[in-house]
Amino acid sequence: MFNGVLQMMRVTMGIGPDPSPSLLRRYSQLGVDCVDIGEATNLPGVQEQGFPDLDSLLDIKQRVHSWGLRLNRLTLPDVGEDYFLDREGAERYVENSVNALRVFGEAGVPIARQRCEGDTFNHLATHYRSVHRAGMLGSGYTLGHVTPEGLASLTPEDLRAKRVHVWDHTTGRPPTKEQLDNWWQHFVDLYARLVPVAEEYDLKLAMHPSDNPLPDSPFGGLGFHRIIDAFPSPNVGFLYCIGTRAEAGSEPLVLQEINHYGRKGRIFMVHFRNVRGSFATSGGYEEVHLDDGDMNMFHILEALHKVGFDGCINPDHIFQIDGDTEEVSQGAAYSIGYIKALLAALYA
Repeated sequence: MFNGVLQMMRVTMGIGPDPSPSLLRRYSQLGVDCVDIGEATNLPGVQEQGFPDLDSLLDIKQRVHSWGLRLNRLTLPDVGEDYFLDREGAERYVENSVNALRVFGEAGVPIARQRCEGDTFNHLATHYRSVHRAGMLGSGYTLGHVTPEGLASLTPEDLRAKRVHVWDHTTGRPPTKEQLDNWWQHFVDLYARLVPVAEEYDLKLAMHPSDNPLPDSPFGGLGFHRIIDAFPSPNVGFLYCIGTRAEAGSEPLVLQEINHYGRKGRIFMVHFRNVRGSFATSGGYEEVHLDDGDMNMFHILEALHKVGFDGCINPDHIFQIDGDTEEVSQGAAYSIGYIKALLAALYA
């Protein structure tokens, strides 16, 4: 409640940098409120100059607005391994992020996410396709089945896909504390450049937790706290991912963290998905539809509402349902409708 007006959560969906009219129309018809662009790579201008072109971004914004939608969150260009390993050209990553953030600010984008290479140890977990009701294929990870031979065979492309090429993967162990401290100092130096720009434009910097949330990952349970300890600015907070944090410790952990971060006003948007199991409880997890996991998703929304969260909810990691095509996702429609029904019940 703000000045007597109920502030309500909204639904946001991801789009590419060149969204088709049919996609925007469909989202508008489904009752979506906002959209996000999750990958910076293909934003106009990034390939040519390292950061987005303002006029092109304003054009995207106008196209989105023409369908009654709003831009909620954009992603800054990745900060790659060269920066964290102090290689030649490392400074360009910082400059590109700062320039991109200024463009976002000029365009009136409310939330920006920064991706940092090396915030995961995904080479220490094994990915597989999980099978669920009626043969639906999902995604799972387990801590088992990782072998020295398998690690040694990982190509640079494999490492880049797992986002772990900052680390020496051949040891079969996570980085040392000294290596992690060095990585963290690089992150702090980066954010020290970004936060003043975010404050200048009153733009929210939202960090996603390390995914997968293996112990000691930089933005895992303890590292996630350190971000707002190091940067107490109200413009610094989180893209809080329900699924990622449930992978670490199931529903009780998620509810605890929502209470902690939410009452501080540091949850800027939410990735909303359900899982079965966790690394803590079963040594792995599987992603499922919103109604088919361990968590009661209505309890999650109640907890967010209790701490005053009124940002966007994004149905995350949507899996295909039989009959889906490249143009039409029944999985997306199902997830959007499910969230809107939960919100209708919440605000009834």
